[in-house]
Order: sequence, then structure tokens, then C-alpha cells
Amino acid sequence: MPIKIYIDQGHNPVNPNAGAEGNGLREQDVTYEIGRRLALLLNENPEFEARVSRPTPETQLGSSTAESLAARVNDANAWGANYFISLHTNASDIPSANGSEAYVFSRAGEAYPFAESILTYLNYATGIRVRGVFPRPGLYVLRKTRMPATLVELGFITNPSEANRMATDPQSFAQGIYNGILAYFGLL
Repeated sequence: MPIKIYIDQGHNPVNPNAGAEGNGLREQDVTYEIGRRLALLLNENPEFEARVSRPTPETQLGSSTAESLAARVNDANAWGANYFISLHTNASDIPSANGSEAYVFSRAGEAYPFAESILTYLNYATGIRVRGVFPRPGLYVLRKTRMPATLVELGFITNPSEANRMATDPQSFAQGIYNGILAYFGLL
């Protein structure tokens, strides 16, 4: 039986729950494309089965931020996902802020080493430095999922270099996350 991985492409195409913007990019567009590519990689491997939260760029989940978050979590829980990955981009008022990071419910359990592996291989594929994995038990998608879950900040959309990388080479982000998943399961 394949390992079921739910890929949440963070945010909606328009408000409510639209994402950050920077350097001419919108977070929801970046996460849609990287998530789509990651799902293709996973679904080509018989060891995995992937599902995305937004099957099209126009998919709008919920009519409020709370409904949007609940729709993602409820879909993953109902599908019986084994792992949950929520993709996001970071933002800062400081354009030089950089790096990727991940959040988990706690340091205990499978989500922490899963997130560490994803960040390590994301770094190998993109060159974006790793800021670390941090517990954030208050985040809805980490608190309400019934499976190990991580929220991955791919890089800073407000950093010109990282934004350019996300815009011009989304495949390297998808490949890095995919390789991190493979490594976590001893398949790389």
C-alpha cells in the first residue's frame, strides 16, 4: 500500500486567506506550482500517492481563513493521509532575510525528523540555507491534522534572490522536497 502524502498549497488565489507578496510574486501562485510539481514526482513513484489541496490555480477553499484552513485539514484527514506538508513562502520587511524553515506541532514524533529531512534536501537542491525546524503547536494545520504534519517556509518571497529562484526554477524546490521525503523513508 503506498504512503499517502497530502500536499497543502498554502493560501487561496484571492482573499480570504490570500498569501504574501514580494518581488512581483504571490505566495499562493508559488505554492500552487511547487505543490503541483511535487505531487507529480510522488505520483510517478509506486511507493507514494499524493493529493493536493488546490488542484487548479483558481481553486478557492472556504469563504474565510478559518474555513480555508479547516477545508485543507478535513480533506487530508478524510483521505487518510499518512503525512501532511503545507507549503508556504516567508516574508519580511527586511529584504535580506533569507532561508527555509519548517514548523511542526512538537519536537516529539515523526514530523520533526520528516521536516528536517525535507529542509536538508531542499537546501541541497536550491542552495537556500536552512534556518531550522521549530515547534508551533498553535498552527491550525499542525494542531488539527491526524497525521505527522509540517509547514514548510520554502524561502523568503521578499528576498530578491530567493524570489527569483522560486519564480524561475520551481522544479528544484519540488525535487528537493521529494528527495527529502525519499531520504526520510530510506529510498534515496
